[in-house]
Amino acid sequence: MLFKIDSHQTEKERNVGKIRQHNETLILRAAEAEFAEKGFAGASINAIANRAGLPKANIHYYFKNKMGLYVAVLSNIIDLWDETLGSISVDDDPADVLPNYIRRKIAFSQEYPMASRIFASEIISGAHNMKAYFSDDYHGWFSGRVAVFQQWMDEGKLDAEITPEHLLFMIWSTTQHYADFSVQIAAALNKPCPEADDFKAAEDTLIHIILKGCGVSR
Repeated sequence: MLFKIDSHQTEKERNVGKIRQHNETLILRAAEAEFAEKGFAGASINAIANRAGLPKANIHYYFKNKMGLYVAVLSNIIDLWDETLGSISVDDDPADVLPNYIRRKIAFSQEYPMASRIFASEIISGAHNMKAYFSDDYHGWFSGRVAVFQQWMDEGKLDAEITPEHLLFMIWSTTQHYADFSVQIAAALNKPCPEADDFKAAEDTLIHIILKGCGVSR
């Protein structure tokens, strides 16, 4: 009987976890839309709850206040970006790492465009709500990525004329452009919004140009 009780409790906990994950995802996606459309000041918990189709009390159950929800939205996209680059090492091959990184960043722009725009808006306005993130050894993390790229250059895997810091800045700006400036891209392509084929074309073009510019053979 004890084992059956433990099993039942584990199943119950698992179901609660699934419900929590589902609700948090709904809330975060609704918050992305609200913050992207109205900014932090103009957004409201009521509007986010309406977008999510959940009671306002549920929002406060998962997130303490509007600022906590705003930071969670930013953290979600930043964690995705950082995780993609965080595991690289000098033993990796840039011919594999660079295309994979560009593909993932383009995919994030396609899947999380609103979160990317919120991040861009926050940075442009001075990143007042991200002081903890940038003060929490961000330079150390970035320097670690740069050191890997520098080692690849020293080993002749990347052209020596490259500055690793600016190579990363270029990848960030070009890949995130497809989320942050999607309205401009859509207008230029005469479409309501960029389509899957456009993201694929962007991915292939960036990979070709960046690898060729880095002196990397595919």
